[in-house]
Amino acid sequence: MSNKPNYADLAISDGTEMAAYIAKPANQNDKLPAIILLQEAFGVNGHMRNVAGDFATRGYVVITPEIFHRTAPKYWEGPYTDFAVVMPHYSAITNEGLTADLQACHKWLTEQPDVDSSSIFSIGYCLGGKVSFLANAVLPLKAGISYYGGGTDQLVDKAKDLHGRHLFFWGGLDKHITQDKIDPVLKALDEAGKEYINVKISYADHAFSCDERPAYNKSASDDALALTLAFMTG
Repeated sequence: MSNKPNYADLAISDGTEMAAYIAKPANQNDKLPAIILLQEAFGVNGHMRNVAGDFATRGYVVITPEIFHRTAPKYWEGPYTDFAVVMPHYSAITNEGLTADLQACHKWLTEQPDVDSSSIFSIGYCLGGKVSFLANAVLPLKAGISYYGGGTDQLVDKAKDLHGRHLFFWGGLDKHITQDKIDPVLKALDEAGKEYINVKISYADHAFSCDERPAYNKSASDDALALTLAFMTG
């Protein structure tokens, strides 16, 4: 365990080390479902830690990895207002590195005595939405959830490898992720015969679920969370 409260240090197969924020329910049962929670491009910041804590209060063991660990300082957080600060780290991630990170998170969860290893999910937001799709392809997950996952269309070759069902949320007002970026993902899943649910919230913009960003839409966020919780228990 890391010397910082609620963090674990994970050894990655490429020889690097990755910090991950851990949130667990206060009153734990013998075996609990678990979530690999995947960050926006701004790091495992206060918002992401709050999201992890919220899922923990709902009965999930949550691990939130610092996927920029190869280039960013430990516990790095980027400003929402300056994406130029984020870009060097965003540009440096690779599918191979992310796969190794995801495998380390899954291994950590399966080694926890309070985790039901047959009930592990991935949930990601923005950049993390794309990584959540990758997670469902490279890990034996029960299901995956992606909130406005920009760049998911770059992973259409992974559609055939999905292990569990997948739930997608998109904002109808999102100018970053337009329909032409969504359609190839759904087409690849249809062709692979994979099960998914696709939700476009017409009145929501990109990042509608982040209450620290201007695009936050409480109604859309609440509805998406309700669907997310139902999807994981269904």
